[in-house]
Amino acid sequence: MNKLFFCGLFVCLLSLVSTRPNEYDAVAETRSFSAEVKEDGSYQYQYDTTNGIAAQESGIGGRYASGSAAYYAPDGQLITLSYTADDNGFHPSGDHLPTPPPVPNAILKALEYIRTHSNEEERQGAAENKQQTKQPIRYHQ
Repeated sequence: MNKLFFCGLFVCLLSLVSTRPNEYDAVAETRSFSAEVKEDGSYQYQYDTTNGIAAQESGIGGRYASGSAAYYAPDGQLITLSYTADDNGFHPSGDHLPTPPPVPNAILKALEYIRTHSNEEERQGAAENKQQTKQPIRYHQ
């Protein structure tokens, strides 16, 4: 079962990182492949091929994983991806991944205003709460 899982995972990762087939890719061979699954659920695998595709991952099944993958893009650029996956989701990183646009200046100014004035507002709120609690409580009969 575990061998089947890792073989399937290997095939999926190869299909994800492969680019347009060319003559070099068509004759690529696996240089190394290793996989290990322990009884406690931890695992690790790694492989690399003659056309520059490589990947490795380790983790604890269903709870945590970290790894990396690399391949050459059609233009010859080396693409590398590192990642972790845990209770908070999948967290990839790599220079080829898109990045969010810069935060507009108006938002930065608003955040700075909030940061510098939040304590003043908290103090005012605390003073108002003290005044409210000093009033005697009257019960109507």
